[in-house]
Amino acid sequence: MSSHQTDATRMLDSRGYTGTLIHNTNPLHLLEKPVRDRITESYYWKEQCFALNAATLCDKASQITYIGGTYGQQKPTPFLCLLFKMLQLLPEKEIVMLYLQQREFKYLTALAAFYVRLTFDLVEVYRVLEPLLGDWRKLRRRTREGGWRIGYIDQFVDDLLVKDRVCATSLRKLPKRDIFEDLGQLEVRISPLGDEIEEIDRDDGSEAVSRESADDDVEEINGTTNGHISDDERSDVSG
Repeated sequence: MSSHQTDATRMLDSRGYTGTLIHNTNPLHLLEKPVRDRITESYYWKEQCFALNAATLCDKASQITYIGGTYGQQKPTPFLCLLFKMLQLLPEKEIVMLYLQQREFKYLTALAAFYVRLTFDLVEVYRVLEPLLGDWRKLRRRTREGGWRIGYIDQFVDDLLVKDRVCATSLRKLPKRDIFEDLGQLEVRISPLGDEIEEIDRDDGSEAVSRESADDDVEEINGTTNGHISDDERSDVSG
């Protein structure tokens, strides 16, 4: 137990850190200091993250039942503690991809997606996470107030791609996708909803034409009933 805490403390001390850098910084410093402090002081970190490795972390992540950052009196969620442990372990990219692509444990998928957003190169973030925009598995989320909210993996991934802060964590700025498209580093993304959107547009266009036709019919009827009587009608009346 003490070695677990000592390892974390040693890694957090930049003066003596000689390990792998992520984006030119100590990987544990990708989380802000107040959050790091609350994680290392938490019961879950001390009791549940002890002696975890890449394999046993997978087992531990399969047991969590919600995502989130901090809640209540700034208590860190198990989700955030395991993210911190991943930053300490720095698993091989192949292992991270296995976490991400397996279908049995959705919270493990979400954890891996968060790790990808924090540690992968910017272009890779788009390439790796965008396929999850079609993943509609439900996620429970712990709110800052301590309540609950239901979301989906695709919503969580979209937050990772467009927001600057997710789950009590500041994310480094991610340039807009079209910048990488212009540089030829990403292909133009075709939305999986493209066909449905086109069909909706066609339906809207048909409805608009139908409404215009109906309006013309109404105007024509009104034109014949607002005192405009033809010569034949006058003859019939006078006769």
